[in-house]
Amino acid sequence: MTFQGWLLIAAFVGILLALTKPVGLWLFALYEGRPTPLHAILGPVEHGFYRLSAIDPNEDQSWRRYAVHMLIFNVTLLLLTYAILRLQAGLPLNPLGYAGLSEHLSFNTAVSFTTNTNWQSYGGESTMSNLSQMLGLAIHNFLSSATGIALAFALFRGFARRGATGIGNFWADMTRVILYLLLPICIVYALFLIASGVPQTLAASVDVTTMEGVKQTLALGPVASQEAIKMLGTNGGGFFNANSAHPFENPTALTNFVQMVSIFLIGFGLTWAFGKAVGNTRQGWAILAAMLTIFLIGVTVVYAQEAVGNPILHGLGVSGGNMEGKEVRFGIAASALFSVVTTAASCGAVNAMHDSFTALGGMIPLFNIQLGEVVVGGVGAGIYGFLLFAILAVFVAGLMVGRTPEYVGKKIESREVKLAVLAIAVLPLIILGFTAIASVMDAGLAGPLNKGPHGFSEILYAFTSAVGNNGSAFAGLTANTPFYNGLLGIAMWLGRFFVIIPMLAIAGSLAAKKYTPATAGSFPTTGPLWTGLLIGIVLIVGGLTFLPSLALGPIADHLAMIRGQLF
Repeated sequence: MTFQGWLLIAAFVGILLALTKPVGLWLFALYEGRPTPLHAILGPVEHGFYRLSAIDPNEDQSWRRYAVHMLIFNVTLLLLTYAILRLQAGLPLNPLGYAGLSEHLSFNTAVSFTTNTNWQSYGGESTMSNLSQMLGLAIHNFLSSATGIALAFALFRGFARRGATGIGNFWADMTRVILYLLLPICIVYALFLIASGVPQTLAASVDVTTMEGVKQTLALGPVASQEAIKMLGTNGGGFFNANSAHPFENPTALTNFVQMVSIFLIGFGLTWAFGKAVGNTRQGWAILAAMLTIFLIGVTVVYAQEAVGNPILHGLGVSGGNMEGKEVRFGIAASALFSVVTTAASCGAVNAMHDSFTALGGMIPLFNIQLGEVVVGGVGAGIYGFLLFAILAVFVAGLMVGRTPEYVGKKIESREVKLAVLAIAVLPLIILGFTAIASVMDAGLAGPLNKGPHGFSEILYAFTSAVGNNGSAFAGLTANTPFYNGLLGIAMWLGRFFVIIPMLAIAGSLAAKKYTPATAGSFPTTGPLWTGLLIGIVLIVGGLTFLPSLALGPIADHLAMIRGQLF
C-alpha cells in the first residue's frame, strides 16, 4: 500500500461528500415536483409527453397502482428488448451483419437490462449491432435507472406524508428524473468522455496498422453515450467485453476517477434528499455515515490483500502485489477502489477481473452484493434497501431497550417489519437456492473454469450478482448456455421485483399513518449509537446468512493459498 493509493481514496470520498448536498438539493426538487433551472427549456417537452400519453402527472397513485404501472412498464420494456435482439439480423444499423441472438441469450439480456443488472453473457463488440446497443441497451440504462430513483421517491413519501392514501405518480417521477437529471448530466459526461478519447460513431470498426506493422481491426461504435449512463445510472453493462478495462471505454486515469465518482454520485445525493424529505437532514447524514463506514472497511481489506499479493507467486520469485487481471494503467489502488465501488453500488462495471483477485480481495466485492448492495447501492435501490434495514434496526432497538419503535416520526409496527423481513430474506433464499442447484447439476458444474473452492466462488458470485442486480462476474464462468442464461434471468427478475413490491407496500402503509412526535421514550436515530446499530444490523442480518457459503468458497480458497495449495 502506498501514500498515493490512500490519497486517491481520500480524494474520492472527499469530492463525493462535497457534492452530496448540491446533488441532494436537485433530487429533492425533483422529488417535490418543483421547477428547476432546466424547466424553462425542457418543461414543454415534459408537458408534451404527458399530453401524448394521456397521463395526468398530478394523479396521486396508491402503492398498488404505482406498483402495477411500474410492472407493466418493465414487462413492456423486456418484451421490446427481446424482440430487438431476436430480430437484430434484419434491423438497420448492423454494418457487420450480426445474426439475431438465441432465445436464451435474448431472454437473459432483456431481463438483465430491464432490471438494471446488465449481466452480460456475451462480448458486446462481437455480438451486438449499433441499433441493439443504442435502442435495446443504452435506452434501458436510462429507464431502469429512473425507475430506481422513482421508487426511492415513493418510499420517501411514505415516511414524509401523514394520513395520505397515495405515494406519488410513477410516470411523473420517471419523466422528471430522466429529463432534468439523467439526460443533462449524461450529455455533458459523454462530451467529456469523447474529449478524453472515447469513440462516439456509427462506424462499426476501423483498420489500423501498428508501429510493428501488424494490421488490426478495432471495433468502434456509439460508446461514449452508453458509457456515461452506464456509470451514472449504476448499470455497468460494457459496450466492449473488457468493460471499463478497455481503453475505448476508460482511456485515462482521469476518466477512471470520474467514472468511480459518477457511480456513487446520485446514491450519495439521495441520502441527503431523504433527510430533507422527512424534515431532518441529520437522518440522511446518519445513513450516509453507516454506508461510508462499511464501504471504507471493504476498501481497506481489498487494497491490503491485493497489495500484499499471492504468497505462492512470491515463493516462485515473483515479488510485489497482485497485478494479475489488472490494467497496468490503473494499478492496484485504483483497481481495488473501483472493485469495491462497483459492487457497493449495483453497477457491475469493472476495470479489473475480480476472478483474478486474491481470495479475500475477491470476497469483499462478493460480500458487498450479498449485503443487498445497500452500501450506497444502485440509484434509488441502495437507499430504499438501506431503509428496509433501518426499519428492522429500529424494531430490534425497541425490543432490546424497551423503547417505542419509531423512525422519522412513524411508528414501526408488525406489518412494516414483516414486509421488511420478506424483502430482505428473499435475496439469500434465491441466491443460495439457485447456487445449490447449479452446484449439483451437470449443466451447472460445466460452467466454472476452476475446480475446488474457487470454482464454487464463480457459481456463487454469478447468482449473487444476478439476484443483487449487480451484473459483475468472476469472469471464470461460462454462462452463455441455456441453463445459466435461463436460471440467471429468472434470478435477476426475482431479485429486482420481489424486493420492490414489499417496499412499495411499506411506503403505502407508512404514508397512511399520522406523524408521531419524538418523546423521551423514542429511540434516537441520528447519533453514533444509531449509526453503529445500523451497521451491526446490516452486517449481521445481511452478512451472516452467507457465512457458510463464503467459508466454502473464498475463505477456503484463502486458506489453501497460504498453505501453498493449488487446485
